[in-house]
Amino acid sequence: MEMTYSQAINAALREEMKRDDTVYILGEDVGIFGGCFGVTAGLIQEFGPERVLDTPISETAIVGSAVGAAAAGLRPVAEIMFMDFMTVCMDEFFNQAAKMRYMFGGKVKVPLTLRTVCGAGLGAAAQHSQSLEAWFTHMPGVKVVMPSTPADAKGLLVSSIRDDNPVIFIEHKMLYGVTGEVPEGEYTIPLGKADIKREGRDVTVVATSLMVHRALVAAETLAGEGIEVEVVDPRTLVPFDKETLLQSVEKTGRLVIVHEAVKNSGFGAEIAAIVAEEGFDFLDAPVKRVAAPFAPVPFSPPLEAAYVPSEEKIIEAIKSLF
Repeated sequence: MEMTYSQAINAALREEMKRDDTVYILGEDVGIFGGCFGVTAGLIQEFGPERVLDTPISETAIVGSAVGAAAAGLRPVAEIMFMDFMTVCMDEFFNQAAKMRYMFGGKVKVPLTLRTVCGAGLGAAAQHSQSLEAWFTHMPGVKVVMPSTPADAKGLLVSSIRDDNPVIFIEHKMLYGVTGEVPEGEYTIPLGKADIKREGRDVTVVATSLMVHRALVAAETLAGEGIEVEVVDPRTLVPFDKETLLQSVEKTGRLVIVHEAVKNSGFGAEIAAIVAEEGFDFLDAPVKRVAAPFAPVPFSPPLEAAYVPSEEKIIEAIKSLF
């Protein structure tokens, strides 16, 4: 059936809460208001305020209490309204959630799913528009998920909730209204398995989140010029599917990496390093990265639009390899 990205996430939450009484939701405005972006709408009416908890504006308390609840046997799904606010609760997530299982010799599980929202596009400016996923890929003990479609969002969220390790589930605010076919009934998508969104023979484009859609538009444009682009969506950054990446680059001989985060130390650098170390002989041209400049996200609508990688920039990068 067809659903929006937002509806698919809501459906995953509802199904898992029905299936497992230990699953509960907490965060700012997730209850009566239905979430800042409407993603949790209707859940408090169905499951009650004991399982859909409106919290104070305290990211430290949200994540800290969720870590404790997870260690005690529950499966919390905590929402941090904007990814920018993860800076407030980094100790709870980085030093507690990520390390607890290791520090207790595997005797303590932390099945915590942390939903948060990244990306520009709404004129929310420098403190509400960042894409900070690379920070969390440098955090052993945490899995990092970035779905780009409604079907992926639902299947990956179900897998995240059922995982016994902390997962940060990163949603892009400009994807909530995107529609797509979602399989009926219960299904999961394994963490650590990439998806080839479009097959091609001439160049591989690895893109994440919203950039997958822009890469697909660029690929369609270039197909009219005789350049066949393969678009690979990692879906999860940790664990990362190296095999699909390397197989694609071996086939095409060229690689362009696209993400909305700033280029400097972005996850694209890790992807490029993997290919340099394990697939250098496959390359017929240098690896290209398309990413945001090393600057805060602007408030000005024209500047914000120029800041985020566009289809035109992706096309330009691809053509430079031929």
